[in-house]
Amino acid sequence: MSSRRSFLIGAGLTAAASRSVVGAGDRIRLGFIGAGTRGSYMATVAEDLDDCHIDAMCDVYKPTLESAAAKLKTKPVETYGDYRRILDRKDIDAVYIAAPDHWHAQMIVEASEAGKDIYCEKPLSNNIEAGWKAVETARRLKRVVQIGLQQRSWDHFQKCCELVQSGMFGTIFHCQLHWQGYYTRAAEQPAPVPEGLDWELFQGPAPRHPYSPSRRNWRAYYDYGGGIITDQGVHIADVVSWYMKTRAPISVSASAQYVQVLPPNLECPPDSFQISCQFEKFVMSYTNAYFPQTDYLSDQGNYFYGSRGALHVNRQSYTYRPTPGRAGAAGGAAALPPIEPFNTKFAYVGKPADSAHIRNWLDCIKSRGTPRTDPETGFYSTLPLLMGLLAIRNGKTYTWDEKTHTAKA
Repeated sequence: MSSRRSFLIGAGLTAAASRSVVGAGDRIRLGFIGAGTRGSYMATVAEDLDDCHIDAMCDVYKPTLESAAAKLKTKPVETYGDYRRILDRKDIDAVYIAAPDHWHAQMIVEASEAGKDIYCEKPLSNNIEAGWKAVETARRLKRVVQIGLQQRSWDHFQKCCELVQSGMFGTIFHCQLHWQGYYTRAAEQPAPVPEGLDWELFQGPAPRHPYSPSRRNWRAYYDYGGGIITDQGVHIADVVSWYMKTRAPISVSASAQYVQVLPPNLECPPDSFQISCQFEKFVMSYTNAYFPQTDYLSDQGNYFYGSRGALHVNRQSYTYRPTPGRAGAAGGAAALPPIEPFNTKFAYVGKPADSAHIRNWLDCIKSRGTPRTDPETGFYSTLPLLMGLLAIRNGKTYTWDEKTHTAKA
């Protein structure tokens, strides 16, 4: 890849000239960037909506691209090995980005400059500076950008947000995040690049390395993702940002260790970690430790501990209980009814929320409104985790400077 921005949309072409205008009754023409597990699945979700049409799809690995395109009901779909060919097309209104995390911010910038509206999978970025540039660019060019934090479109998560913000649990003083497991990989020797894989384009804005098979599990690597810390952690960190109406943490520290994958592969986040964040009025902690369960989802998700009660919510249940001896209203406020213990469990079915999140984005493209998880929301939900990765890698506590949008040790 001789130039990461070369032949983007042609010399002299401006965002204004390339911007698609979509009316309320128009069908939105989409291009999918990234055809792996998530991208190919979300393409099938999108094509079930009547007011959009998938015109193009791209991926750096030809067998993945061909397989994903073949599964679509939409025919024909133009396929490309390079995402810039989709950005070149003036007939495409919007793009869905499901590329690896290290590409997210740059693709948002380039797609914005090409006049496209954007749905980008979470996290916004695996890099703070690049992430904020994406926020500023999308804002300046007035693009409609949705980040794939689809729990905000999930009905029971919305219900629990109302409960927290109503004051039902009193003053929330601790938010605990839990997602078990790790992605850490053992180091491997270089291997030949598989036929059909554009390894140079895959690496894109990341540092250059020889190919090895484990790098295809890109979420495991600092260069391309952030392990389970950012991959799943951003979903539960976003719930805190949403429910607590907060933005950046004051400071973030972490403890982490390579215990289960030895010898340590320093190119991957450690397999055991605890991240601690201080906000203005509460603390937040995130760990991947877990007590073995038959149902691995049972302990997963978000815990909100308040002066009157506590809430646990995840993708298949929510539970709340009163805090013993603390059922009264805080600060002399009017008495609230006592909290009765409650639990409900249901099947984990993600498609309705995925579809609703795309629906919200498409509606905002037509109205030019702000979608549920715009780039700024995505940035601040990812930020504590990116600061946590810095704390892990450098063994330091980081504070946030809102004026410069930088983390400082």
